[in-house]
Amino acid sequence: MFKKIKPWVSAFRLRTLPLSVSGIIIGSCFAHYNGKFDGIIMTFAILLTIALQVLSNLANDYGDGIRGTDNDDRIGPERAIQSGAITPEEMFEGIKMNILVVIILTVGLVFVSFGSKYFLYAMIFFLLSGLSVYAAINYTIGSSPYGYKGLGDVFVFIFFGLISVVGSYFLYTKQVDHHVWLPAISLGFLSMGVLNLNNMRDIDSDKAARKYTLAVKLGKDKSKAYHIILIVLAIAISCIFSILYYSNPWNFLFYIAYIPLIMHINAVRKAKYSKDFDPQLKVLALTAFLFSVLLGVGYIL
Repeated sequence: MFKKIKPWVSAFRLRTLPLSVSGIIIGSCFAHYNGKFDGIIMTFAILLTIALQVLSNLANDYGDGIRGTDNDDRIGPERAIQSGAITPEEMFEGIKMNILVVIILTVGLVFVSFGSKYFLYAMIFFLLSGLSVYAAINYTIGSSPYGYKGLGDVFVFIFFGLISVVGSYFLYTKQVDHHVWLPAISLGFLSMGVLNLNNMRDIDSDKAARKYTLAVKLGKDKSKAYHIILIVLAIAISCIFSILYYSNPWNFLFYIAYIPLIMHINAVRKAKYSKDFDPQLKVLALTAFLFSVLLGVGYIL
């Protein structure tokens, strides 16, 4: 059993976790700014988000593994099923166990946030959790996975941007305020950028496996242009937000994240080969996390 620990940890793809909790951090900080923060809610929200991200990673490994998309031509890290370290049957069992964890954490989060007082809100969040599970699984699994049709970017924007920020803020405040939307959109664009980098790296192997991501549909040059537009929009929208909702100089703290973002744009612009995009995945994911932390902290200092 202990021989399986390392492959499972690898399958969890720990480097994806900081980005997954970025929206929770922004929503929680804004709730704190409005005097509505609750540490227990934040703990459950982060644990649930991590569980959903791990579920997505396992499902992606399973879906691409059984379809043969993860093969020797792929540039990125070797996946668990691809390497043979974990069998498809074991991965499927892991997915089912993960779904059980998601259900337990969803019940806990809904209870601590809404109790029995906000029944309708509780039902809405149960529905959102169910949709999140559906999105995580059906990205690469099923007869018609949306990740193979170039729709992954849309789902990432919705779940990693809008639902993550606005939804977490709602857990504390029981309302949706206008000031959370622009940060949610900015983070959504950065998250789309991370997915696009992954797809640009895998563009050749995905095309051969008939996985028609948006990068495959656009081609290398247009995918690079699309990527740069995403990052520029994230910077521009967050900058507009800081001006419209200015309260003190600390609000501009997240501008620090613009430095690695600009450097990232330059690196992507100069990239010539698919393998050149792989190092930038970590750069953009961690920068998006830094962006979220500084943005949130800048409004509670």
